[in-house]
Amino acid sequence: MKKFTYPLIAGLLAVALTACGSNDDNASDKSKDTQTEQQTSKQDQEKQMKEMQEKLAKQKVDEKKIVATVNGQKILGSDYNMALSTSQSQMQQFGQDPTSKEATKQIKKQTLDGLVNQELISQDAAKKGYKATDEEIQKELDEVKKPYKTDKEFNKALKEADLSLDDLKAQISDVVQTNKYVEKEIPKGTVTDKQIQDTYDQQVQQLKQSDSKQQQEVPKLEDVKPQIKQSLEEQNQQENLMNKVNELKKDGKVDVKI
Repeated sequence: MKKFTYPLIAGLLAVALTACGSNDDNASDKSKDTQTEQQTSKQDQEKQMKEMQEKLAKQKVDEKKIVATVNGQKILGSDYNMALSTSQSQMQQFGQDPTSKEATKQIKKQTLDGLVNQELISQDAAKKGYKATDEEIQKELDEVKKPYKTDKEFNKALKEADLSLDDLKAQISDVVQTNKYVEKEIPKGTVTDKQIQDTYDQQVQQLKQSDSKQQQEVPKLEDVKPQIKQSLEEQNQQENLMNKVNELKKDGKVDVKI
């Protein structure tokens, strides 16, 4: 089963849909010379895209290869390749080259770490009885499908992303399970008024130092206090979650094989 979170799947589906939905032919009254230039430019772009896809494909592994085991649970190459594709797409969206020497190492480590960490949390959540209901899975699936106008469009994106509907539902189930686990088991900690004030002061200072030509109005503390508090709580919870992952790693057995 391909294991990674469905928000990333949704992102990958969007990329796949864009890639396969941009081939419409438009009528044009431009001269033959202009058309020739456009065709040449399009050919160059297609060549570059093909070369990039070949480089990205070389980073993948055999789908049946065991890339890691977590407490005896195997993580397969198919899991790794799917998560890798998402990382590659995200890096490209930020204008970075995922095939550079440094990026290749970074993506490999991030992908393996993410899969191992997710498996550790998933195992602990299952052990403690957290699970997703059919109603919860359907609700989240409906959210994932919202950007697509028709089922045909959605299914086309699934196919381009090498996903089945069952794969997607399984990932949604994992995410719902994990979210319940995090909500109940991972504390947000206490955020003090001083922390909120310090964060506010820092943000105000950044606004004043901004190079923007437009004068930015500085919001009052009371207007943004709830957002700042929520952001700090999320940071605390993320740190506590990583601490929990590290604890699970110490108590468990993780074997990375690539």
